[in-house]
Amino acid sequence: MKIIIIGDGKVGYSLAQHLSQENHDVTIIDKNPEPLRKSSELLDVMCIKGNGLSTKVMMEAGVENADLLIAATSSDEMNMVCALTGKKLGAGHTVARIRDPEYADELSVLKRELGLDLVINPEQSAAREIARLLRFPSATDVEPFAKGRIEFVEITATRDMPFIGVPLRNIPRRNIENILIGVVKRGNQIIIPNGDYEIAPDDRLNVIGRPNDVFAFCKKIGIYTQKIKKVMVVGGGMIAHYMATNLKLNDIKIKIIEIDRNRSIELAEMLPDTLVINGDGTDKDLLDSENLGEMDAFIALTGRDEENLISAMLAKQSGVKKVIVKTTRIDNPVLFHDLGIDSIVNPKLITANYILKYVRGLSNAVGNPAETVYKIVDGQAEVLEFVANKTTKFLDIQLKNLKLLKGVIIGAIARRNEIIIPHGDDVIKLGDTVIVISVDRLVLDFNEIVVSVGGQQ
Repeated sequence: MKIIIIGDGKVGYSLAQHLSQENHDVTIIDKNPEPLRKSSELLDVMCIKGNGLSTKVMMEAGVENADLLIAATSSDEMNMVCALTGKKLGAGHTVARIRDPEYADELSVLKRELGLDLVINPEQSAAREIARLLRFPSATDVEPFAKGRIEFVEITATRDMPFIGVPLRNIPRRNIENILIGVVKRGNQIIIPNGDYEIAPDDRLNVIGRPNDVFAFCKKIGIYTQKIKKVMVVGGGMIAHYMATNLKLNDIKIKIIEIDRNRSIELAEMLPDTLVINGDGTDKDLLDSENLGEMDAFIALTGRDEENLISAMLAKQSGVKKVIVKTTRIDNPVLFHDLGIDSIVNPKLITANYILKYVRGLSNAVGNPAETVYKIVDGQAEVLEFVANKTTKFLDIQLKNLKLLKGVIIGAIARRNEIIIPHGDDVIKLGDTVIVISVDRLVLDFNEIVVSVGGQQ
């Protein structure tokens, strides 16, 4: 597909990186030559210096033949105008990043009037992800599938877990019959475990199953989930605003520390039920004076990874059980995990998940594209949600007779009110929602996961 991205900031660069890796023809437009130089050197993309609002620049980028235009500048208003102009000039589909909470309640109207096919709001999506993590604080990552009936949860193995050093096939069936350990990250290795695999301390286990079954499994292995009641947030940006609005509904008390005085006043006016403090979130004395050690969770959301890391380490030293950090750099998640940070939220990666799902659907609209795409273990593997339709070539065939693509497994099947952790005798039926895990494999269509059926190519 021919894709034009307007705005070469952090989100624009991340999108260009992921889309070019999937062999799309990507063109980036930006007024600033410095980020364009970086993109030109590191990515297989075309770069055009110019104003994305200019019809001349858009025409130079080939907008009339573009399958997709993504407006991802720092200005919501500019993104809306770019998308509208791009549509008028012939772009097949348009996507705009719209972040301001004032527009959040008007998205359906904006989409209809501007001809937008998709609106992305990285901050609002990040706030939702944080809310899920607070609901399941022992998890490093939580992602829902099949309309919330299946959860994909990442937990870290500890030395005192009862199954350390035990091959998975020897773990009593009653403990794992309703869940699947789909992927493990050990050091820099990504492993799809078989029955001989032995869990070791510090393994990052990605567990899939019904929410209640995953929760029960965590309790059996000694991970107790205590309800979060008090949260301290450092950084009063848009994520903090969206998150405070969400968590208020769950009766969670939030305290926000924001260094900019004007933003502090603005937040206090917008969030009358939330305590907003003007101060430096890396100041240990300030954090201690605000009872950091009594918090159930601490969330670092400033725009600088370094400040987030400093304040997060102070929270860990004070004994806060759940520490979540926002990161904007693609190479930082591993470092943060190594330093003991519990969970990492990356708005760029969240945005990439949305766009990849959308683009794959456009690329393969007549086949069986993924309904959802979610990157796990620091972006090194994917969880995909498919709905089996009439084009699916292996309906009603026992899974033991399917030879799957190397690096791909079927993690779960949702059928009406039933959730199935599949075994060899199970089959996929028309209308089933199927969760697929892929390691180092690009899967664009459901049919691609099967190499042969019953020995036939």
